[in-house]
Amino acid sequence: MSYLSPPPRKLLDQVRDRLRTKHYSYHTEKSYLQWIRRFILFHGKRHPKKMAEKEIEAFLTDLAVRRKVAATTQNQAFSAILFLYREVLGIELVGGIEAVRAKRPRRLPTVLFRPEVEAVLRGVSGVSGLACRLLYGAGLRANECLRLRVKDLDFHLNQILVRDGKGGRDRITVFPEKVKVDLSNHLRRVRMLHKDDLANGYGEVNLPFSLGRKYPGAGRHWGGQYVFPSQSLCRDPRTGKTLRYHIHPSTLRKAIKKASRLAGILKPVGCHTFRHSFATHLLEDGYDIRTVQELLGHKDVSTTMIYTHVLASGSRGVVSPLDGFSS
Repeated sequence: MSYLSPPPRKLLDQVRDRLRTKHYSYHTEKSYLQWIRRFILFHGKRHPKKMAEKEIEAFLTDLAVRRKVAATTQNQAFSAILFLYREVLGIELVGGIEAVRAKRPRRLPTVLFRPEVEAVLRGVSGVSGLACRLLYGAGLRANECLRLRVKDLDFHLNQILVRDGKGGRDRITVFPEKVKVDLSNHLRRVRMLHKDDLANGYGEVNLPFSLGRKYPGAGRHWGGQYVFPSQSLCRDPRTGKTLRYHIHPSTLRKAIKKASRLAGILKPVGCHTFRHSFATHLLEDGYDIRTVQELLGHKDVSTTMIYTHVLASGSRGVVSPLDGFSS
């Protein structure tokens, strides 16, 4: 009796399996698969095993020269291709990649004055308004705010635990007093929603890494629920389970854009603008750079130093010679 061996898995399926084994986020998974697919199509669907440094250089150079992508975009494409060769194909690229690199422009972050922050926050209501107040009041990135779990909020110690932030690092940041009452009322409504989900046979959220397998049922516990859950259930593309995710970042972006337009603010305002403003205003209030660095979760203090250039004294106290005229 002969047994047929299963057909070999397609390359992109192998990439997907490896990404999930290494616990990469679903967002990163989609991005890496997209770049690897584009790399293969760029070279006429040749198999990556038949290509090496020369083909990678050509692809990355085309991104910079012809498509004029940003440096971060080109770096993401490079990271995806390196993952393919090292983690999936087991091929170490020995030669250097001499591609034309996209230029990384040095720009100062957009910062709102305090009255401008107030004006925008007044224009964002409901759940989005509460989330935006945390973006500014705690210096959170949009995804960090939306991924907050109930157990991450410590009302007694006045702190918020940010789990798995940028670079995979946890940190503790400030819990603004002015949101506590509204947040408590909001969590009561979220708990009622969670109880309804449990009664209907749902009530589960996705858990990071393999915690769902290690602790069955943990995804239904109250402490693991999202602080800002979506209004609808959806199917997890990885497990096939019906879960309740957090609200989509586009919900905040649209609300902020509308509020800033109504406030008459001409600056480009987004979710990250609140984080920039948080850091700058703390420095204005006299907090030292190291404290701000820890609250923001920056690995290097040089990243935090950029906010010193957008303070009110950013012109180094220089008086324009025009202002020296008597009339």
